[in-house]
Formats: sequence, structure tokens, C-alpha cells
Amino acid sequence: MRLHELTYTEVRKGLSAREFSARELAAAVLDRIESVEPSVRAYLRVRGRDEVLADAASADRARDTGGAAGPLAGVPVAIKDNIVTRGLVTTAGSRILEGFVPPYDATAVERLRGAHAVIVGKTNLDEFAMGSSSENSAFGPTRNPHDLSRVPGGSSGGSAAAVAAGEAVLSLGSDTGGSVRQPAGFCGVVGVKPTYGRVSRYGLIAFASSLDQIGPIAADVEGAAALLSAVAGPDPRDSTTAALAVPDFASALDEGARGVTIGLPAECFGAGLDAEVGEAVLSAVDLLKREGALVRSVSLPHTGHGIATYYLVADAEASSNLARYDGMKYGRRAPVEGDLVDSYSATRSGGFGSEVRRRIMLGTFALSAGYRDEYYVRAQRVRTLIARDYARAFGEVDAIVTPTSPTTAFRLGERIDDPLAMYLSDVYTTQANLAGVAAMSLPCGLSAQGLPIGLQITVDAFRERDMFRIARAFERAVGLPRLIPEF
Repeated sequence: MRLHELTYTEVRKGLSAREFSARELAAAVLDRIESVEPSVRAYLRVRGRDEVLADAASADRARDTGGAAGPLAGVPVAIKDNIVTRGLVTTAGSRILEGFVPPYDATAVERLRGAHAVIVGKTNLDEFAMGSSSENSAFGPTRNPHDLSRVPGGSSGGSAAAVAAGEAVLSLGSDTGGSVRQPAGFCGVVGVKPTYGRVSRYGLIAFASSLDQIGPIAADVEGAAALLSAVAGPDPRDSTTAALAVPDFASALDEGARGVTIGLPAECFGAGLDAEVGEAVLSAVDLLKREGALVRSVSLPHTGHGIATYYLVADAEASSNLARYDGMKYGRRAPVEGDLVDSYSATRSGGFGSEVRRRIMLGTFALSAGYRDEYYVRAQRVRTLIARDYARAFGEVDAIVTPTSPTTAFRLGERIDDPLAMYLSDVYTTQANLAGVAAMSLPCGLSAQGLPIGLQITVDAFRERDMFRIARAFERAVGLPRLIPEF
């Protein structure tokens, strides 16, 4: 038994049955990282071996003494590097934060520590979570474990690749327009974007504050449900969290799909969709029908405006959020002779990568005098129409099924100089963020080239239990083996 190959479900059973210890599991994961990380580059930094093993030993003691040993005790977890970690460098994949050591933990990290999860390290990402391939990181790209010539998706590419490659059992990412789901789809793992407000954003380095949400990545549906249960819930430090109790997501996993109504939007199965991807998703829907789900057509008429709307809203918020990185209080400050404006200009020009600079300029333009109503305000109106589309659809169905991405993972460098082609990778994912609803991606097959294909399930706000119920029913019925890449 190779411990790094185990899913969360298998890890939990093995730890509970004392088949292996948390310390042995952590050691196996660290050995795996040492072996494959030169090829994958999922991590920006891994904690010291002694630190990780000490945390794992602490989880073992909690279990052995009858202490607080919950579902995540002793489970190795990777954290996306835009989620702050006390005492551990956090850069958001940017030179402008190179060497920044936060003095506090994000709420999600704090809750993981309280659950005795074992934090392994910080994963790579597109700079400030702006990208769909993890090629925009200032520290170099992550590679897809299933084909090292291809991207893992983005912006949470490091978090998805780490789980896919057996370098972590679970991981946290962030999803602003598909940044958990799209890399999960490309890497053949499960990724969840919770409802906006389900998980605290305290300690998440902001990209677009009305869209950002922390979400779990796992090799199986049960792992994603357990991780979301651990980090979700109200937080007085984040006024946008919902004052709602966290449901027992695990209890939904055995309810099956019988009686659930699934909607198929025609707008997501037309031009631009790779034939293999479309066939795999429709085959998954047929399987859910055999499991007792009901399927009907729904319409999301404003889908075609989703990408344009998203990039106006997100970039406008980014231009405001990233104004704080001026080199005055923390992070990089460029050496310069001149006045304050010269210092700002040199620091920001040298500290931000090209994609971040592009989005700041686009967002600033969209908010500028004479253009705000034409671009930003109009985008917010279309955002309302998109939310209404989903509200109407969820009046008819329990869930909406689409592809996660129109293609499988593309090659490194293939789209890096074509921003529009890159942005279209998120054509099916941005709407859930704009509408504030919940969505997840899970593997539903392989292409002829052996690349994972992602199935996206979207549910109404705070209906994650329905999402997990359907996902687990499909996972059980399809019986896809976990794909562990060999290098």
C-alpha cells in the first residue's frame, strides 16, 4: 500500500483502524513531494520536514488519548499561496509580496489547525489568482501531472496538481471565476466553489471581493465535503459570511440521485465545446438518469455575456484592491531616486507581472470618469440578469450540469500570448461567481489522449448538500479509478 495514493476516504479509514499513523502518512507525502516536485512544481514552499512530522505526531496523540480527533486529524493539506499562514511566507505568486511573512492565519487555516489537519506547504498559482493556467506565477509555472507538457489550469493549479500527483491528500484553493473548478477538471480531481458567504474570506488576499471564495480540492467527493465542513461557517471578522449553520455535508453522500431534477442548458453545449468533452458530460448525465435523476432542458439566456461581464467586474475590483501594494508598509519596495510617485511607479511596475498590470489598467479604465456607466455599471446590470437566469432555472430544477471547461488541458505556452483564448477557458465557470451560487467539478472521463474531463454541477445558494449528493451518486456509479501519474 502506497500511502500517497490514498483518497481522503481511504486515509480516514486507515487512520481510524490504526493501519498506519498520521506521522507515517505525512512522511509518505513528503517523500512523494521530494520525488516528483522537480517535475510538477505544485508548491512554492514546503514546510520543514520536522515541523510537518511534529504536527502529524500531535494528531496521532490526540487520537490515541481520546482527544479532539475529528475527520481531518492527521490529514495532509496544502494551502494556496494567496491564503495567509502565520509565520509562513505568503506571496500570492507575486514578486511584490516576495518574502512577506503574515503575522496571522486566515480563518480557514485557523480552522484547519484547530481540526489537527497537517499543513504541508503553500501551492503555486497565477499571480494574485489572475489566470487560467498557472503560467502567470512570478515563480514559474506548475505542470499538469497527467501530461507535463500541459497546464494544470488556474489559478489554483498548484493546489489541484498537488492532490492529483499525490503530494497532498486535500488542498485549499480560491475561486473567483472558476479558479478551483477549472484546474480540478484539468487535473482529474474534485474541486468546489461554495456559495458566496459560506466560507470566510478573512485572510484571503483579495482579487475581486464580491466574487472570491475559498474552496476545497480532493481526490474524492467525500474529501471535498469534509474539508468544506471544516472551513465553512460564520466569521465575525468577515461581514460577508452568512449567519447560517453549516449543514452535515457528509450525511448527504449516501442519499443518491433518485428524484433529483437536473437541468441541461443548451447555451453550454454549442459552439466552442470540444466534441470529446461534450460526449463525456452527456454520458455522465445518462448515467445519472439511470441512477434515478430526472433531466430536463433549462435556459440561461445571458450565458454569452458571462465572460465580458466577469472581466469588467473582476478587473474593476482588482484595480481597487491592488492599490494597497505600493511598497510603503510591506512587500517589495523598488530602490529609486525621486519622489513618492516615482517610488510607487517603480515598485508596482517591477513587482507586478504583465497579466496583473493588464487587469489593473482594464479595471481602472472601466471605473474612470466618463466610462464608469458605460462599462462597470452596465456589467453590474448584466450580472443581475445572469443571477436572475439562475434563480429562474432553480425554480425548475435542483441542479444544473455543464462541462467544467470547453476543452481538456492545453499545452504550456499555447495561450499565454492570447488573453482572449485564455479567458474563454472559464466560459462555463464565471457565471456561478457572478450569481453567488455553488458549483463543483468532478472527473467524468478521459479524452483519447488520456487527459481528464471535468463535469460541473451547479446548485442554488447554500444548497451544497444537493451538489454533494449528486456528485457522490455519480462517483459511486461510474467507478472511475483514481489516476496516479507516474513520472
